[in-house]
Amino acid sequence: MGHPTIYPTGTTVYNPKKAWSGYTIYQAADTGALLIDMNGKEVHLWKGLRGFPNKLFPGGYVLGSTSERDPKYGFQDETNLVQVDWDGNIVWKFDRYEYIEDPGHPPQWMARQHHDYQREGNPVGYYVPGQDPKVDSGHTLILAHKNVKRPEISDIELLDDTIIEVDWEGNVVWEWAVSDHFDELGFDEDAKLALSRDPNTRGFGAHAGDWMHINSASVLGPNRFYDAGDERFHPDNIIWDARETNIIAIIDKKTGDIVWKLGPDYSTEETKHIGWIIGQHHAHLIPQGLPGEGNILIFDNGGWGGYGKPNPEAGDGLKIARRDHSRILEINPVTLEIEWQYTPTEAGFQAPLDSYRFYSPYISSAQRLPNGNTLITEGADGRIFEVTREFELVWEYISPYKNSRNSNMVYRAYRVPYEWVPQLALPVETEIAPLDVADFRLPGAAQRGAVTSVEVEGTISYGEGALCVARTDELVQKGRDRDE
Repeated sequence: MGHPTIYPTGTTVYNPKKAWSGYTIYQAADTGALLIDMNGKEVHLWKGLRGFPNKLFPGGYVLGSTSERDPKYGFQDETNLVQVDWDGNIVWKFDRYEYIEDPGHPPQWMARQHHDYQREGNPVGYYVPGQDPKVDSGHTLILAHKNVKRPEISDIELLDDTIIEVDWEGNVVWEWAVSDHFDELGFDEDAKLALSRDPNTRGFGAHAGDWMHINSASVLGPNRFYDAGDERFHPDNIIWDARETNIIAIIDKKTGDIVWKLGPDYSTEETKHIGWIIGQHHAHLIPQGLPGEGNILIFDNGGWGGYGKPNPEAGDGLKIARRDHSRILEINPVTLEIEWQYTPTEAGFQAPLDSYRFYSPYISSAQRLPNGNTLITEGADGRIFEVTREFELVWEYISPYKNSRNSNMVYRAYRVPYEWVPQLALPVETEIAPLDVADFRLPGAAQRGAVTSVEVEGTISYGEGALCVARTDELVQKGRDRDE
């Protein structure tokens, strides 16, 4: 399915009465960390600051990185993680994780940070009432890379994911590596064999196997399950997800053991009602103080992911699970019941025929807002939008910035309250009603409507009728009829 070549960018929908208004920060492709208001006005730009992702802290501070490692020698390695003030001055920096000596480059310390990080005081990196991240002290949790040899997994070198904790002075005070817990991940023998043959080797750096590709890591924080006595949900424990393995897991901060896990197999009796979670991003526990607190919020990308038995679409046993649309899932981690979801059906599309219209096979995120709305980053199309609990679209923004590959991708966006940015006066909020795209025309294009019209006698229509492919609701009704 194709996409239009001409479409509006910037804010396209805004209902001030129903949206949770504030500033939104995202990494504008090949531009920098960009802060916008609800009407899409670009109120501040930290030009050139990289963001994997960018996060805004109280006082107008923003976090990101100043450079990446040369892709000839590394893969998605940021050289550092920095905190800069409103004027772009670096007020905090971490880079002392690994001393790197790449040919043709001066030796240097690097953070090898990728995909996520969290500052003490806030578990998830977005606004939570009463849980502000520290801006001038505290520890920082960082997702990083390390190249390792693990013959029990594969004879090929692995690009391993580590989670480290650093203090304000930049000392690494805690470290966890996923390869140390291979036996806890739940791979069957087919998956282990596929991993051994090819642990998702990439054509970058040392061509190491990006075998897990963990893309989020956050602290659980205070939550109702721990308050009820479930030690798996200790506030210090850490939740992460890995897109290549379709795994979401919680680790015990003290022991490093995996104490809760979803995936890699979703065909079990306990999980088959969820369906396959594939290539997911930004899985995190909704923090205490926000609607849905304690549930796990996931951007279930779809696309492709997982290791296992070869099939017609995955002859090598890599990326065995596939789906051509995305979902937002809110799951109770104890009962595994889906408490809320946003799928192509809730978006108003015919499923599965038009399900591709809500689809980002990579990157992306979801943030729970204080009024119960959800801010969604459909990253592949550079679309950031907000929906209510009842699935009403109340804000939408399309990034106008593209990279050298002609993509306006947005990795992850965050909404913050106005008061976090004291440097700016409160903006004027102007409603933007959705366009009727049937009547939207460019200058010079004719309006719709035939110049002349005739009615053909005897024509009959019964409405939509049958389509070439069965809709999801048709299959559900078929199942009900069979049960009766």
